[in-house]
Amino acid sequence: MSNTYHQIYLQFVFAVKFRNSLIPKQNKEEIHKYITGLVRNRKAKMLAIHCMPDHCHLFVGYHPTKYIPDFVKEIKNESNEFINQHRLSGGKFA
Repeated sequence: MSNTYHQIYLQFVFAVKFRNSLIPKQNKEEIHKYITGLVRNRKAKMLAIHCMPDHCHLFVGYHPTKYIPDFVKEIKNESNEFINQHRLSGGKFA
């Protein structure tokens, strides 16, 4: 077999700690763009993203060069830091 192809799609749902409504509508677009950049930097393709006030959905075309738990942990940690540093939520975001 000369060529190997893969096609892996994963859906992630990240809930805000205690399901608090901390993602305001006016900041959703900025959060979407940042998380999309995080996904792309990890050689994955963002197919869809949507944040609600208390959770966020990601649908990703995944490239199997990274361990999935590490991928998720990095996306969650870096997006939390971004939201807290830029004060994009109504309180301490986690």
